[in-house]
Amino acid sequence: MPLIVEPAFIEDFRSVVAARLGLDFEDRREFLEEVLLRRLETGSYGYYPHYRQHLLSSPHELRIVAEQLTVCETYFFRYAEHFRAFTEVAAPARMRAQRGLRLLSAGCSSGEEAYSMAMTILDFFPEIRPENVSIRGIDVNANMVAKAIHARYAVWSLRETPGGFRTKYFRGEGRDLVLDDAVKSMATFEQRNLVEEDALFWRPGAFDVVFCRNVIMYLTPEAAQAVIGRITQALAPGGFLFLGHAETLRGISHEFHLRHTHETFYYQRREAGDDGGQAQVWAVKSGSKPFVPAAQPDNSWFETIRLASGRIANLTNGANGTSGRNRPSSGEKRAADARPAESVPPPSWDRALAIELMRKERFSEAIDLLHGLPPEAGADPDIQMLLAVLLTNHGGPQEAEKVCLHLLELDELNAGAHYLIALCREHAGDRAAAIEHDQAAIYLDPKFAMPHLHLGLMSRRAADTDTARKELGVTLTLLAREDASRILLFGGGFTREALTEFCSAELRACGGRP
Repeated sequence: MPLIVEPAFIEDFRSVVAARLGLDFEDRREFLEEVLLRRLETGSYGYYPHYRQHLLSSPHELRIVAEQLTVCETYFFRYAEHFRAFTEVAAPARMRAQRGLRLLSAGCSSGEEAYSMAMTILDFFPEIRPENVSIRGIDVNANMVAKAIHARYAVWSLRETPGGFRTKYFRGEGRDLVLDDAVKSMATFEQRNLVEEDALFWRPGAFDVVFCRNVIMYLTPEAAQAVIGRITQALAPGGFLFLGHAETLRGISHEFHLRHTHETFYYQRREAGDDGGQAQVWAVKSGSKPFVPAAQPDNSWFETIRLASGRIANLTNGANGTSGRNRPSSGEKRAADARPAESVPPPSWDRALAIELMRKERFSEAIDLLHGLPPEAGADPDIQMLLAVLLTNHGGPQEAEKVCLHLLELDELNAGAHYLIALCREHAGDRAAAIEHDQAAIYLDPKFAMPHLHLGLMSRRAADTDTARKELGVTLTLLAREDASRILLFGGGFTREALTEFCSAELRACGGRP
């Protein structure tokens, strides 16, 4: 008779795994249940409470559970763009500060990442003596750590390895490839749980570059914050952190600058006294051919937002069950103008009044209200974001962009600020920078619909129909789940329904199907 585990026991097992390993299985409970059943059957425990007691008291059992729950798929030079940025930006920057390099591969799996670092250093930095390089690999999975130490790999692990590296640093042995001793000697590995504190290992300034890729995406929010906190402490000021493509520090840490070069994003730890000004690195080529937008049909998306007179007020109508962009008639407009202005309470730190003024398209009053706040409001990211939105709708692109740049000094990982700058850059004819900032917004918040829409519209006007169809299709999917408050703030006055209809029409116009 198959063993059946009560839902309450599965939930308790999930809590234990989260507390001891930091792993988040909120959305992967079926897999978690499979592992639990295997452990119950293997150990002949039969009853979960007995197994729970064993799990909590046995480090060996916890390691076994960690091995069965963790994802171990990797290969040499995974995310080649990261290694280009490491070679051309991170390593040279840290070498200018000292003679050697101290590198960490956190979540090293079977060692391919750490050994890729070693081969890169041997090939591109012959001036560094190997004894001045420290590469440490750590992973919670003891089996993978043993494989890393053994340094024997199948051909498939080298599928993205640059051609010369395979012949230079590997030798065939049976069906496998064995790593050269010169590379192998540069890295050390140990089984270590990232969630567990160790003041000696995570000592301040211990590392120059940390690769922690595709790790925090599997952790609970609390564990992710704790792990990044330890890495931040151990990373030297000015040091670099590489995360997986689907991972960001947004909402986790403000101790890093976001970098964007070599068609990838990564992070650099702030230095002492660094306030963030003029710190971003963007791979935008200035002086590129000006881009003249054709837009909807004759204006850019920026102009479409600014010229839509029914912009924000229709959001209120949408909440009451109407959709679309029903513009008031000229008679209604005159009648509204003839009514006495509503009294506006004195300025306060409460943003609700400014938002209400924005809903009623009283943009100048809302802007004046925010400008009238005490000087300390200049350091409030929420106030500055609202001001940037208002300026985008009513002020001017230069003013809006200035506020957004200030906002990025306060919060460099603010996806909304990057999106608004993209609009301003498009308006200025700088399409390359607009694309860069849209991409930054998407990287920081993959669920943010508006930068996808903006990229799709710019691509369509540039006759890049493949990209336009892709981005507009993604926009339609995201719009259905987009937060209502974010549509209010960044939707240019369109309701969700109107944005969806508009996006569908644009998608059909470039040969796609909604």
